[in-house]
Amino acid sequence: MKLKLYKEQIKEWPYKGHHIMAQYNDDQIIVYQSYRPEIGYFAVKHQYFGGNFSLNRMTWVKPNFLWMMYRNGWGTKEGQEVVLAIHLKREAFERYLDAAVHSSFQNSIYGNRKEWEEAVKTSNIRLQWDPDHDPYGAKQERRAIQIGIRNEEIKRFSKDDILEIHDISSFVSDQYQYVLKKDLDKLLIPEEKPYIPSSIQVCEKLKIVL
Repeated sequence: MKLKLYKEQIKEWPYKGHHIMAQYNDDQIIVYQSYRPEIGYFAVKHQYFGGNFSLNRMTWVKPNFLWMMYRNGWGTKEGQEVVLAIHLKREAFERYLDAAVHSSFQNSIYGNRKEWEEAVKTSNIRLQWDPDHDPYGAKQERRAIQIGIRNEEIKRFSKDDILEIHDISSFVSDQYQYVLKKDLDKLLIPEEKPYIPSSIQVCEKLKIVL
């Protein structure tokens, strides 16, 4: 995982719009999730999700590190103490985006509300855009994506789609100290840039401007 000072990165990031901010290369993309210890430690030890990890409920992954930190309180929230960096096959991430259905009705994408409701009910992948957040948790103009995975897709996600799983809880805890001290000049976070899906149709569905 490549790191870069937060203060340097924000100079390069887009200020607003829908953007998949992530660390990636030609083969993989990193997404984040937080779990309680028995799930997180199992995943790191075995390099797949099993044990107490439920294949019968939706799990949400975030490619945006700071959105994950907003969601889990920098690893301080109960049940989210183990923060994982999950290295996914890029082809799997593209598959998620292609199959994803918006969590809220989008008039410009779905013919009518009934058609959207049916798509939500039958899809194995859900997508949601939320306000991105700064290290203190303040909302930004830029939108951040999270992806929900369930049913047959969660089985593929839990093993086949994963290249590596790393426990970054200690790193998160260390960096959180700079947030608490309001010393963002020293804050290091994963280096991220906008991710552009390979399909123009997917970009249009996600409202990503090329």
